[in-house]
Amino acid sequence: MVTDFGFLDYAVFTAYAVLILGVGLWVSRDKDGQQKNAEDYFLASKSLPWWAIGSSLIAANISAEQFIGMSGSGFALGLAIASYEWMAAFTLIIVGKYFLPIFIEKGIYTIPEFVEKRFSTNLKTILAIFWIALYVFVNLTTVLYLGGLAIETILGVDMIYAIIGLALFSAAYSLYGGLSAVAWTDVIQVVFLVLGGLVTTYLALNTVSDGAGVWQGLTTIYNAAPDRFVMILDKSNPEYMNLPGIGVLIGGLWVANIYYWGFNQYIIQRTLAAKSLREAQKGILLAGFLKIIIPLIVVIPGIAAYVIVNDPAIMARLGASAMVNLPGVGTADRAYPWLLHFLPAGLKGLAFAALAAAIVSSLASMLNSTSTIFTMDIYKQYINKNADDKTTVNVGRISGAVALLIAVLMAPLLGGIDQAFQFIQEYTGLVSPGILGVFLLGLFWKKTTNKAAIWGALLSVPIALFFKVGPKSWAAGTGIESFFPSLPWMDQMGYTTLLTIILIVILSLVQNKGQDDAKGIPLNKEIFKTSPLFNICSFAIILIVAVIYALFWK
Repeated sequence: MVTDFGFLDYAVFTAYAVLILGVGLWVSRDKDGQQKNAEDYFLASKSLPWWAIGSSLIAANISAEQFIGMSGSGFALGLAIASYEWMAAFTLIIVGKYFLPIFIEKGIYTIPEFVEKRFSTNLKTILAIFWIALYVFVNLTTVLYLGGLAIETILGVDMIYAIIGLALFSAAYSLYGGLSAVAWTDVIQVVFLVLGGLVTTYLALNTVSDGAGVWQGLTTIYNAAPDRFVMILDKSNPEYMNLPGIGVLIGGLWVANIYYWGFNQYIIQRTLAAKSLREAQKGILLAGFLKIIIPLIVVIPGIAAYVIVNDPAIMARLGASAMVNLPGVGTADRAYPWLLHFLPAGLKGLAFAALAAAIVSSLASMLNSTSTIFTMDIYKQYINKNADDKTTVNVGRISGAVALLIAVLMAPLLGGIDQAFQFIQEYTGLVSPGILGVFLLGLFWKKTTNKAAIWGALLSVPIALFFKVGPKSWAAGTGIESFFPSLPWMDQMGYTTLLTIILIVILSLVQNKGQDDAKGIPLNKEIFKTSPLFNICSFAIILIVAVIYALFWK
């Protein structure tokens, strides 16, 4: 399906592309007589204000996996998928209050660097390799695939050319300019992302209501598909294995969110580049408020598409072209690109620019963080400990380009996956529980030892694989398989985290006989003190999230 882009649509999209490249290259330029050093390239000279941090956090987070994948999940299962966004708003408060003060006080470049200071170089290297593999083979690859799928669906461009185009666009400024270029262009990207997303939501709801407006559209889709507005799924719901009811609120989703927002390099790197802790915390609050509105632009369109597809009257009104590339069972990720087909001239270009902004900003962020981890934690550790700033920055650029090339070659191999957002979460969940257990104990329990943390990180993966393959499968033929229920993957993450933490605690106590570890972090109440502004805004975010869950509990 091609959306019949007109001159105005191409003009809007071209203006967006020129603006992003222009700003990115202008920010990236070397000032007279100055050569970029490592802090300039990897941490934006530690000069980012709160509004740039908040915008960049959202731009890095919202990508094709949200616009395409989460809209697809909205089509397939409904508003329950928004738990990722609304619980993330809550999680950001925890990160801002309890994690950032320690990270910023340590003056680190990367999350693996913190691991080295708290534990050892060996554990740092293990986790650095984990993250590089995860970013290249899961995150970068999936974002490129979904972006290519969207462009192929919307413009009719062959997927491989779309993937190459996205890769080159993101590389054009991010590899040269580093985090400064990524963060400052993200401020612009987030404007396109939100405005373009809201335009798509408005027109989808207006289509459902036959021109009667957004509120009537919301009422229509709620009445037409009330099952799509249930936040807490019961076991009878076919999507329960993806979002296991109350377990979402008290179980594995906390693992996914705390790992992602607290210990994920391409997210937390923005806050490490803040002018100060207070600026970083204000940026976290801005991101928290933005997360509350994200489901409006990435989930509601998917639900609207579900209602449109299943309403013969609306489909008849849209005409024969609506039947092309129709989303459905097994093809839910077509929902968002399919909706763009019905936007008027000019607004198609804006909505497409929003989608491109989401994809490119995330690619740029992942590239920068991949190159940061490789350069600072692998290259400078094992290859050239005495590398000067010029060499370090050049290695960062080269390693980012290599990571991007690998992802471009891998992306087409993902063809055929449905609900890609769930795919990413499920496979990230193989490593995130162990990493989360190591970090939580390393931060807040002084008895945690290096040897216990290494064993915990390594053994968490087979524990996760045990739950993923399924205890029922392991017990098959023994006569006791009925005692092992099939677990939703989110519950698997929760159990893996708990078992990893128990393992690390036992090994630490045995090794140090209950004594504090020499590298344990001394903490006091003063380090976690936050400003009245942070406290008031945090309360407001928590209250809004609580009201949303109260309204859509069942």
